[in-house]
Amino acid sequence: MQLRMTNQREMILRELKKSKKHLTADELYERVKKFMPRISLATVYRNLEILSDAAMIRKLEISGRQKRFDSELEDHDHIYCIQCHRIENLDIGENEVTLGAVDTKGYEITGRRLEVIGLCPKCQEKQTKTNIKAKKGETTMACGCKKGELSGEQKQVLEAMANCEGPCASKDIATATGLETKQVSCRITALKKKGYVDSPVRCKYGITSEGRAALKG
Repeated sequence: MQLRMTNQREMILRELKKSKKHLTADELYERVKKFMPRISLATVYRNLEILSDAAMIRKLEISGRQKRFDSELEDHDHIYCIQCHRIENLDIGENEVTLGAVDTKGYEITGRRLEVIGLCPKCQEKQTKTNIKAKKGETTMACGCKKGELSGEQKQVLEAMANCEGPCASKDIATATGLETKQVSCRITALKKKGYVDSPVRCKYGITSEGRAALKG
């Protein structure tokens, strides 16, 4: 049965194609609501899932990160920056990646998805500048957060997130840790730069797999 294209779905699809980027539902919502002020974020989420199920767009589920959506339907892979979360298309020929020598455990292979991660050129440049500043003794942020190992307050924030059943707001973390909301926001900013925290829902935060590993370390 062919999917009925409502005005909302047409607008979402149009904005996704026009962006030529891999947008999140939140980012698409900000674009679409300029033309449809009454549309809700939940409606955008729901229609993106419907369009994805109908194979009209591709849903990108990078491990531990917010879902992104791609209007390009031809087979291709993606490369993901662990620092700024930028995603770009990556063209890898079939001859470059083969499952011929892999034990597929009896599965019938219907496709593959390759997840390549790293640091994009801009983040490499920023990291180089940060390292230079660190050597000069500039090792703290304006709010006093250490850029090296986890501070006690950063650990508190991560532990509070780890104990939450889902994404939580800054004020909830402040209540759990006893820190001021401003302090929590500062620590979250630093932790996001480390890749230990993400924001799967607007204004709410969760601990990533890297963050859990850092807590155990």
